[in-house]
Amino acid sequence: MERPEPPERPEPSERPEPPAAEYRIEDLARHSGATVRTIRGYQDRGLLPRPERRGRANVYRDTHLARLRQIAGLLDRGYTLASIKELLEAWDAGRGLGGVLGLVAEVERPWSDEEAGRMTRAELNEKFGGTRDDAAVEDAVELGVLVRLPQTPDEFLVPSPQELAVAAELHAAGVPLLAISGHLRELRAQVEHIAGRFLDFTTEYVFQQYLDHPPTDAEATEAASLVRRLRPLAQQTVDAELARAMRSLATRYLRHHLGEAAIPAAPDSAPAPPSPAPGPDPAPDAEPVRLPAATVRAVRELVGAEHTAAFIAAAAEREVRARTMDALAARR
Repeated sequence: MERPEPPERPEPSERPEPPAAEYRIEDLARHSGATVRTIRGYQDRGLLPRPERRGRANVYRDTHLARLRQIAGLLDRGYTLASIKELLEAWDAGRGLGGVLGLVAEVERPWSDEEAGRMTRAELNEKFGGTRDDAAVEDAVELGVLVRLPQTPDEFLVPSPQELAVAAELHAAGVPLLAISGHLRELRAQVEHIAGRFLDFTTEYVFQQYLDHPPTDAEATEAASLVRRLRPLAQQTVDAELARAMRSLATRYLRHHLGEAAIPAAPDSAPAPPSPAPGPDPAPDAEPVRLPAATVRAVRELVGAEHTAAFIAAAAEREVRARTMDALAARR
């Protein structure tokens, strides 16, 4: 008796594909580890594609599960949701994420080598004279100088120990804590303006070529390398200019105050001496201005008698222009 032939196996290309997995939103949440509320939030933000509507039910697929796992992985690496959205849009457009991820990571990593520290409430009180000041602590938390740690209520994260040390030194010198925080708010606004101008400047002349179109992997990698090279320039420029301005202004302040205190018998004011160099007559609308004798004396010592009048006029003109620029900037 002949043995029957076994049935032929279908070729691999002829094998039926397994049906795609389908999930209700509760199932998707269970498999991904996200909550139902989070999934809906991602949909509203455009991070997750909308589900297929089937009758009265929403149906999710493996693509949604994979996207949720992608988002979770990027969040674990420290990316913000806004950055993740840009990355996923690049992915959906068919561009590789390697270079873009490197660029985003380079921009979002700390712009300082300083390492955060921790401090207990008792250590904080001791650092600021041993007095408990709840209002000052709340102000520091609002400014981000201190960050509360929910798991240890009596301990704070200190993002910048240097900044806190400066505040402690100012307080030890007699400056009230709330005055220090008020000064920090003012300084922060001015520094953010400087940072914005530096970014505008470098974007216009360096990075615009990478940002006026979706960058390729190679372009994003090249841009990340440029960020690494230019990263220290902002701080170096501000450090140099701050040092120059502090030296100039501190010297002027010192001469002004010590000059008046050290020479009380000097006349209250004296006219600025005219330049001995020959030149045209003053403009018809020029007005004589009387300046403190100590100020005139300090300028004369700084630039010489022959340049005193020109220096004072130039300084006054520079101050007027600076205040005009400040007023224009404040209107933006």
